[in-house]
Amino acid sequence: MAITSYCEDCYQGSSLDAKVCSNAKCGTPLGRNRRYRVKVYKNARPVFTKVVDNLTIARELEATVKADILRGDFDINQKPNPIPPLNEVWNKYLLWARVNKPATWDDDLFNYRKHLEPRFGKKRLDVISGMDVNRMKLEMTKGETKDGKPCLSKQGRLYSASTIKHQLVLLKHLYKFARGREFKYRGETPFDDDQVRMPHLDNKRTPQLGDAQLAALWDTLDIWPNQLQSGFIKLALLTGVRRSTLFTLKWEDVDFEMGMITLLISHRRKGTETVKKTVAPAVMEVLRNLSRTESPYVFPGKGGQQRTDFKGPWLRIRKAAGLPEDFRFHDLRHNFASYHASNGTELQVIQQLMNHRDYRTTLKYAHLSESVINGAALKSGELLTPKPKSNIIEMAE
Repeated sequence: MAITSYCEDCYQGSSLDAKVCSNAKCGTPLGRNRRYRVKVYKNARPVFTKVVDNLTIARELEATVKADILRGDFDINQKPNPIPPLNEVWNKYLLWARVNKPATWDDDLFNYRKHLEPRFGKKRLDVISGMDVNRMKLEMTKGETKDGKPCLSKQGRLYSASTIKHQLVLLKHLYKFARGREFKYRGETPFDDDQVRMPHLDNKRTPQLGDAQLAALWDTLDIWPNQLQSGFIKLALLTGVRRSTLFTLKWEDVDFEMGMITLLISHRRKGTETVKKTVAPAVMEVLRNLSRTESPYVFPGKGGQQRTDFKGPWLRIRKAAGLPEDFRFHDLRHNFASYHASNGTELQVIQQLMNHRDYRTTLKYAHLSESVINGAALKSGELLTPKPKSNIIEMAE
């Protein structure tokens, strides 16, 4: 039999009209969304095997391969590279990520174990279809699996579009990694031909604390028993720099006399750059009040090494200050830019303060400058209309 119904659980083939998997130890129901395996033989031995999404594609593929064999265009002695399961690719990727993504590899590890490994870990790369990935999207969006089991976050809430996108981006990165020298995978991916589309994110979200919330946060920080933890958040509030940038800050980067600090700024897809910045006196005051240790880092982690995480302290301080649960640490950066935009700082200046390479990134704060823009619009009438003529008569000389 050249075309069979393909079982996703035991990887066995059954007849095209089978209702359940023919494997007695499996018995998985084969519904309308079943996939099909094409296997072409030459001289009683299989020379081509592939799993596809529907019967029409399977029949067209079988006819094409058989025609290639008859014309002699198909090399029956070819030995393609064995296609690895996703878990095998992940294990190699993780080794690479620990070295090349020191600040975020643990996020990838959590996402893979939580969402990707249970669904796709044991499947070969060529078996994971766009339909499979879209099913994961649907389950995470609706909060329920096809079997009626809950698919919710630890807090019992639906997953956000951002979280769903993280899973898709990670899976896409794994396929890209598999195309490298380690595996040389050349097969299809679930993302080919726009089979899977990324969720729409509201990138104009610019969280800003109200005056009372900001005051409550400062009050909490001023009485917080751990000086390093409160100082870490104060610097984020006053400078708008990313968490990962504060992790790398060393005492040698702080110039108290000049009121400047040197920061290692990471840019997505564009590497890192060293930036020397003038900061507010309040920033220097926070740094002066910090207790220094033998570590070269301003905010050291365990054993004086570079800190890699701040989630626990942030959650505790956020709760103590009574801030909304959806206000993330990264939103302190948005808050910094939002306050500047709302108080008339020009967007070009905000771009420099935020170290945005692309001006379009800064434009998300443009709507917060409406009062300034409206004031300029009203002033246009004064600037661009004829001035009233003077009643003063000039005397001839």
